Amino acid sequence: MDRFFSHFILRLDSKGRISVPASFRAVLAQEGGEALFCYPALDRPAVEAGGRALMAEIEDLIGRFPPFSDEREQFATALYGTSETLKIDTEGRVTLSEQLKDHAGIMDAAAFVGLGHKFQIWAPDRFSARLSEATGKMRALRKRLGAERAVDPQGARE
Repeated sequence: MDRFFSHFILRLDSKGRISVPASFRAVLAQEGGEALFCYPALDRPAVEAGGRALMAEIEDLIGRFPPFSDEREQFATALYGTSETLKIDTEGRVTLSEQLKDHAGIMDAAAFVGLGHKFQIWAPDRFSARLSEATGKMRALRKRLGAERAVDPQGARE
């Protein structure tokens, strides 16, 4: 599998280390990396994480702005300036910095949440709330899309 999927809730050990789920490590290994690229999410209390695919996405995003533009510099500062590269040890663990843990509100456990080409790391209670919110929005969208499909081209309901 070449995507991050599912979610896992894992505990930090007494030294502050946490295991990266084996399936996530396998995706990182397929990408050719032994480290984890992380930064505080810009719009939510979570840590964005991934490997080379995430780095390529960030480079593509930043590259869309003209060289020397304020927007390019702001994105680079916000993403590269707060990023960390975490080394995965031989037992599959990483140590999250205090800055990352503080941003996400992580204390003694963390939720690893697959998002395809990347994953997020959340405090479990915050992830639970986020999952509930996302599920509710998707149910509402599904109903709306179903209602739109039930309308024929002349605007009459089937």
